[in-house]
Amino acid sequence: MTSSISDIVVVDTNVAIVANGRNGMSSDCVKRCAEHINLVSKTKTLAVDEAWEIVKEYMRHLKQEGQPGVGDAFLKWVLTNHANPKRCVKVVIRRCEARGDPVDYREFPDHEGLAGFDPSDKKFVAVSNARRDKPDILQGSDSKWLEWCKSLRECGVRVLFVCEDELREVAAGKAKGQ
Repeated sequence: MTSSISDIVVVDTNVAIVANGRNGMSSDCVKRCAEHINLVSKTKTLAVDEAWEIVKEYMRHLKQEGQPGVGDAFLKWVLTNHANPKRCVKVVIRRCEARGDPVDYREFPDHEGLAGFDPSDKKFVAVSNARRDKPDILQGSDSKWLEWCKSLRECGVRVLFVCEDELREVAAGKAKGQ
């Protein structure tokens, strides 16, 4: 299990998708993502944006009925607990187009190492960065985040890779053109 996860945490959608056994990751990664999803739903507080952009993304990729997978159960947990401040905190993030990206947020860090950051993932970083305590972001299967990890850390945002070794292998394969 990823060591010392903050009490409040942001969960990238791909962690729940992998926990459902999708996204082409190994069975070990699926197990670790499921463990992290269960840890969050049992002992942590989830941070999401007040406008529900993150929750809506969860809803596009997971089943609201909560079955059959661990990720689906997580979505059901989110929908059940979103109004309980002990389980879910809502963070205001404000859209802007200041840096020329079609999707950007005022709360997204202004750092040259984050140029080219995936616009669809900026909401996760903005939620973490908007809070004084900067909750950890759990990342499951997006190897692009490895490139941005150092710059995010320089901005005070910590990314915890649930399957870091596997992601590094994926990134190395992409670099070799595989």
